[in-house]
Amino acid sequence: MKNANLSRLGGFTLIELLVVVLIIGILAAMAMPQYFKAVERSRMTEAVAIMDSVAKAQRRKYMQRNTFTSNFEALDVAPKGAKGENYYTKGDPETGRGGNGFQINLYPINLGSFRAAQVSATRVVDADSNDSSLQYKYSLSRYYMNDNVSCIGSNQAGQELCADFCGIDTPTRWCCDDGNGAGCNAPADNF
Repeated sequence: MKNANLSRLGGFTLIELLVVVLIIGILAAMAMPQYFKAVERSRMTEAVAIMDSVAKAQRRKYMQRNTFTSNFEALDVAPKGAKGENYYTKGDPETGRGGNGFQINLYPINLGSFRAAQVSATRVVDADSNDSSLQYKYSLSRYYMNDNVSCIGSNQAGQELCADFCGIDTPTRWCCDDGNGAGCNAPADNF
């Protein structure tokens, strides 16, 4: 009788262990999508910070030369390894090989005004592979003379992430981080 009481108090049955493992599995399955979304939001924050630096550097360049630059080398805050009008945040800075980040593009369109001049950040994986492995497909853009960022979702998960970024409830293909879309329009020419 003494051994039977000790074995019952000292361990767990197989059913009890399976129930605990099942509960942990269910909790993990519910938490993983939120974890992946949080990771992607941190990547998005990094891209917004780079775009902010580029926009401010382009404003300074415009004040110096009355035009925007078309390459990163001319900016006073160029990211390390950035050359030309494209830059990859992960992997090789010029080709994007081996990376899983953003392709940052400069668009210094000066058609008599600076309305269309902007910087964009497109979410990419390794440049040698296709983007089908991306869960969140989206791109960000910001006019140099505007402080707001627009988000364009290319798939359902990207649109949901953009809606979260923009502070709106309904996922849409395009939104602005001001919540209503009005702040992401091209700036007026009266600067």
